[in-house]
Amino acid sequence: MSIFWQVPQYFIIGCAEVFTFIGQLEFFYEQAPDAMRSLCSALSLTTAALGNYLSTMLVNIVTDVSSKDGKPRWIPDNLNYGHLHYFFWLLALLSVVNLGFYLLVARWYTYKRAVVPNSDLYTNDGTVDIHKKPANKKKTGNWKACRFILGNECCERLAYYGMGTNLVNYLEKRLGMGTAKAATSVSNWSGTCYATPLIGAFLADAYLGRYWTIAIFSIVYVLGMTLLTLTASINGLKPHCDSSGCNATASQRAACFVALYLIAIGTGGIKPCVSSFGADQFDETDETERKKKSSFFNWFYMSINVGALIASTVLVWMQMNVGWNWGFGVPAVAMAIAVVFFFSGSKLYRLQKPGGSPLTRIAQVVVASIRKCKVKIPANKSLLYETADEECNIQGSRKLEHTNKLGFFDKAAVESETDRAKELPSPWSLCTVTQVEELKSVIRLLPIWASGIVFATVYGQMSTMFVLQGNTLDQHMGPNFKIPSASLSVFDTASVLFWAPIYDKLLVPLARRFTGHERGFTTLQRMGIGLALSIFSMVVAGILEVVRLGTVRKNNYYDLEYIPMSIFWQVPQYFIIGCAEVFTFIGQMEFFYDQAPDAMRSLCSALSLTTVALGNYLSTLLVTVVTKVTKKNGNLGWIPDNLNRGHLDYFYWLLAVLSVINFLVYLWIAKWFTYKKATGRAQ
Repeated sequence: MSIFWQVPQYFIIGCAEVFTFIGQLEFFYEQAPDAMRSLCSALSLTTAALGNYLSTMLVNIVTDVSSKDGKPRWIPDNLNYGHLHYFFWLLALLSVVNLGFYLLVARWYTYKRAVVPNSDLYTNDGTVDIHKKPANKKKTGNWKACRFILGNECCERLAYYGMGTNLVNYLEKRLGMGTAKAATSVSNWSGTCYATPLIGAFLADAYLGRYWTIAIFSIVYVLGMTLLTLTASINGLKPHCDSSGCNATASQRAACFVALYLIAIGTGGIKPCVSSFGADQFDETDETERKKKSSFFNWFYMSINVGALIASTVLVWMQMNVGWNWGFGVPAVAMAIAVVFFFSGSKLYRLQKPGGSPLTRIAQVVVASIRKCKVKIPANKSLLYETADEECNIQGSRKLEHTNKLGFFDKAAVESETDRAKELPSPWSLCTVTQVEELKSVIRLLPIWASGIVFATVYGQMSTMFVLQGNTLDQHMGPNFKIPSASLSVFDTASVLFWAPIYDKLLVPLARRFTGHERGFTTLQRMGIGLALSIFSMVVAGILEVVRLGTVRKNNYYDLEYIPMSIFWQVPQYFIIGCAEVFTFIGQMEFFYDQAPDAMRSLCSALSLTTVALGNYLSTLLVTVVTKVTKKNGNLGWIPDNLNRGHLDYFYWLLAVLSVINFLVYLWIAKWFTYKKATGRAQ
């Protein structure tokens, strides 16, 4: 009998641990007196010690009792002569008795009630609970709310990557697209997935709030996933395939792309809001919670990659070996589970109130500045217009201190005689300092934002050129198992899962000793390290392609489908990109959340995501231009359908050169960046 029959019992115990041990840790921490929390945590750990002693005692008693009268023991040295199952029944019976006793004890338990000063009872960042009442610090937010958000994100990313990781192969092999056409179609679709967040973010910041935006767009996402599954499952919608290949009609292609772009719309409401919504669970005015928020971004990105890990292994294998109907159906179910996860935590969430249209406020500052272009700005900047209250007049936002750069826009906050004569001046002629600083903050973010586009182009190669390169290599792992080329992105995911906790638990404390910064590295330094690493990923990919093409030329393998080189030579390029992600993408999320005005955080998170959209569009543009230029005079070009006759290495060198130039420009931009300064409290 296979030892793997034991898997269910281990799995069920693991599930029980998640509920009992983690719940026990939380319970003993919360219910312990404040000055005795370490002692009570130690008390909770003694259950494991006493459990081991009880196990020893039971084994001894059972052995003594069951071996009387010369009978075979329940647990002899040779278990084949024993009755180990009797011992398991005994433990099951004790567990039932214990559960009954626990239910009785739990029913009559009285929770401790600590006296909390009123100022510490509610958050100071303007958040409210699901009932629109001020958010109670003890009952809402923090990690107890974040686990639902992280669970939602893990399932949503499993759905997205489960459908998108291998999409280039689906379009090429099932819809009959050429290599370049399939690659550009995936790049364009992926780019749209990262452009639509601007729509979702605007609705979240202006009208709906992040919670309801995620909820509504998640439903659109599920509809898109369902339709995509149907296009791969139902006769008439799925392409007809025979021994000569697959033939897709125009209507079948149309149905597939309608589904894909429904998904792109759905993801547009989720991507810009989930990370910001998670960060909203930590009060930025509370020093303890602020430190936890920095950790949240690391764990958030890890949850993304746990979903991606399952997608790039199990789901890609299913698509290539079981069928595309199952390969798309499972992600559709995962997305439905993500929606359930999200709504399950509703009572624990802290919600930021929407602050009205941020684009209107930006337009008001621009118009007021132009109307007052001849007005002189006072030397004493405290004379610039601002509300007298501690609270900002923008819903859900704190006040921002004045900064000296981009001084032209300060004219919008200069009070003229006409403004003073009016009881309530028009916002199109007079704006507050906070409103002006909102616009300045966004303008300051733009150069940093632009520097992420080339990085996103490099990142995008994992779902296009890396997969196509892998299609030409030997995909065997052992004599009978073939690993799909798209599944190699698992090494990118593994790299993220390896580096994210190391960064959070090892590199940050180490860097903090030298820099004195509470986060170890500033977010700008963190992003810069990632940009530098991305250069090496392209260099490594280029070197592999040079070696691969050398093997082709040396052995005349031009028309061979698979080159006798292991696909695992691609692992380093995936691993380096994964490491770069931990620095750049997580740093970018944290940076855009921190430096965005409070009432524009979804919009600025969406802005950061558009780097991925533009990176994909830039990739499409580069592939199109390179193909057109290099095919002149009857040449096959750098990226022909048969890569053995092309020069994909030249394309990688081009990306490496662009990455070096981008990194140098970034260093110059980062040197002159001015951080925002928030004061007061939100409404």
